[in-house]
Amino acid sequence: MMDLQRTANAANFRGDIRTTHADFQVDEIPDFEPSGEGEHVCVKIRKDGQNTEWTGRQLADIAGIARRDVSYAGLKDRHAITTQWYSVWLPGKEAPDWQPQLPESIQIIEQVRHNRKLRIGTLKGNRFKLVIRNCEGDKTQLESCLAAIRKDGVPNYFGVQRFGHDQQNIVRATSWFEGHSKPKASKQRGMYLSAARSLIYNHCLSQRVAQGQWSSAVDGDVFKLDGTNSCFYEPLNDTLIQRVTELDLHPTGPLWGAGELVSQGEVAALESSMTEVFPVLCAGLEKHGLKQERRSLRVMVGELEHQWLSDDCLELSFSLPPGSYATSVLQELGEFRDATELPTET
Repeated sequence: MMDLQRTANAANFRGDIRTTHADFQVDEIPDFEPSGEGEHVCVKIRKDGQNTEWTGRQLADIAGIARRDVSYAGLKDRHAITTQWYSVWLPGKEAPDWQPQLPESIQIIEQVRHNRKLRIGTLKGNRFKLVIRNCEGDKTQLESCLAAIRKDGVPNYFGVQRFGHDQQNIVRATSWFEGHSKPKASKQRGMYLSAARSLIYNHCLSQRVAQGQWSSAVDGDVFKLDGTNSCFYEPLNDTLIQRVTELDLHPTGPLWGAGELVSQGEVAALESSMTEVFPVLCAGLEKHGLKQERRSLRVMVGELEHQWLSDDCLELSFSLPPGSYATSVLQELGEFRDATELPTET
């Protein structure tokens, strides 16, 4: 995995994360209001150490329906305690008694009828509560870093989980693009395309961070309106600079695909150079039907708070919009050992 650049305000803290599932908690912030009636049963679930897909299969099996008739708004970490909504298509049927047929690690919190199927992205974001143990480092520097994050956000990197264990999603994408193999299913196809896109974007963003230009307007930038998917290019002027400063607009980077880059000047030069850095991935994404899109280079971190549970145990809480990663916040704070990745004794 490439070393991603950190900002000038980054801290050099160290510690351990995910020592227990309770040390990494994620609560979904939904973007829908259940109607109270309809063909779908929306179920709010709290999961301890279970992934989203596996839980969805359990609901489908209990309801006696196809897996495709159970949906959710977003994937959640497995090595965590997470809360999220599912929708189960049960037209004309009563909802089963879920809880006795589920493991103790899956708890039903609420259920209500709804007239629509939940789709990916039907959420305002996620709220995180993280506990970092065995902390070492300069607490004053950490405070300064947290203050900078509250003001400017963090680089909006894709998380390492996007790339699979040992970057296998990139390895398989490369093999596919070079004609040595093919994905076995559409889900794998989507994973490999997303991983390739994410790697290119991360590299481009890392270059902008190294230049100190990830959160400021640069002539040639394509801008995204805060809270929307609306992007546009306009020659740099004082109004644009002010709107970026006020967090109304954000500079963007490329999600690679076919078509011309909208960016101009030095920004376009940097982005165009990705075809030389990642020739196989860029060509493969273009060949397999993806179009050029944009992603904000920075993400604002909401409700960021911290407290010391003990002298070497830090609790962080914050919220992020959909598609952003808690690991992007942690990266700014320092280097942390993930207990789920440490070798176990046999």
